[in-house]
Amino acid sequence: MAQLVYVNNPANGELIHTLQYDSEEAIVSKVESAAAAFSSWKQRSAHERAQLLNSWAKCIRENRQEIGELITLENGKPLPEALGEVDYAVSYIDWYAEEAKRIYGRTVPAHVPNKRITVTKEPIGLVAAITPWNFPAAMMTRKAAPALAAGCTFIVKPAEETPLTTIRLIELAHSVGIPEDALQYVLNEGPIVGEIFTSHKAIRKITFTGSTPVGKLLMEQSAQTVKHVTMELGGHAPIIVAKDADLNVAVEQTVTAKFRNAGQTCVSPNRLIVHEEIAEEFTKLLVDKVQTLKVGNGFDPDVNVGPIINKKGFIKIKEQIEDAVNRGATLACGNGYDIDDEKGYYFVLPTVITDIPLDAKIMHEETFGPVIPVVTFTTLEEAVTIANDSPYGLAAYFFTENYKDGLYLSENLQYGIIGWNDGAPSGAHIPFGGMKDSGVGREGGSEGIEPYLETKYLSVGV
Repeated sequence: MAQLVYVNNPANGELIHTLQYDSEEAIVSKVESAAAAFSSWKQRSAHERAQLLNSWAKCIRENRQEIGELITLENGKPLPEALGEVDYAVSYIDWYAEEAKRIYGRTVPAHVPNKRITVTKEPIGLVAAITPWNFPAAMMTRKAAPALAAGCTFIVKPAEETPLTTIRLIELAHSVGIPEDALQYVLNEGPIVGEIFTSHKAIRKITFTGSTPVGKLLMEQSAQTVKHVTMELGGHAPIIVAKDADLNVAVEQTVTAKFRNAGQTCVSPNRLIVHEEIAEEFTKLLVDKVQTLKVGNGFDPDVNVGPIINKKGFIKIKEQIEDAVNRGATLACGNGYDIDDEKGYYFVLPTVITDIPLDAKIMHEETFGPVIPVVTFTTLEEAVTIANDSPYGLAAYFFTENYKDGLYLSENLQYGIIGWNDGAPSGAHIPFGGMKDSGVGREGGSEGIEPYLETKYLSVGV
């Protein structure tokens, strides 16, 4: 009997939909049909591919409310955030519809008179993607749009918690004329799909957003067939608040960045590093703001923070809070729970922790939840040392009105994305990605289409 995928609403545990896993044979068959479709898809002109992507974007906009509600239903984030994610997802399609027409080669001056040298770019081939549950629309389009724009075919495994958004987006793509074989999805357990994707020779690139351990495994497996990889992996973002920072701006931006999607984002701030002279004032302002946030079902109009995606995520958050308290930390606010194991929903009140030692788990482990610790510093050098004390290097933030301090921080923080007085630095037009254990490659911007292209050099004797 085929195994089933049960998609539940994390806000109340109710069953939304039941889907069937693809068999391993079916997954291989889909991979092979996508590989076969590559020869015809890559031959379509860049302008035709761009037109199809524009039509897909238009169709998604026409169905914005439906898709936003679907995201809230299976992911739990507040509906305004879900609708914002739909807009964010479409922005990638818009961007790469334009980039499709800007894949340029070049002519290179020859080193001898009787040669002509050209360099061209061509699509890499079939691309396989594995996407996470926290942004089921945006993480799919951030990968599919540049792949299709470049002339690649694309097959994706969505997260088991949130497959419905991806399925609907692909249905809309097919409805506007993007060939069914050129854009597909598969459903099965991660290890099974990962093994097929990494071992199948027809797949020339793997793109993955998820945990660092899984990313490392996929890279290791992909080495056997020398696949190209783009990996957007774990994060543990610090926020540095300097002595001269505008505290109102810092608090507002911190709350927006931290508690979006209940803190379940890869660029979510996980450590607040605040100058000792302003720490008390900043923490009071922060706590006052955090205590205004309402936790609940994302369909309720005044809810700011939705549920934790599952029990595993909740347990990790609870363990981090308990570890901090056992080490002498103070709970400035939060540390409340509303859970029902039987029904399967888990809520955590937004929590601020102070007086926390640097060796606490939460200072070193990625926190996917609405919890943030506050530590203090005396010098900027000390703040940078604390911030860089992590194997991760995805995103970092700092707040200062001093341009010299800002330049020092921007140049010394070991992170691929940095927000200076800005808690929301993401966008389709900018390169998104990290350093160290946070990944390989970039998504977004003009850099985001390059991983889907091969460079070919032609030398002609005349």
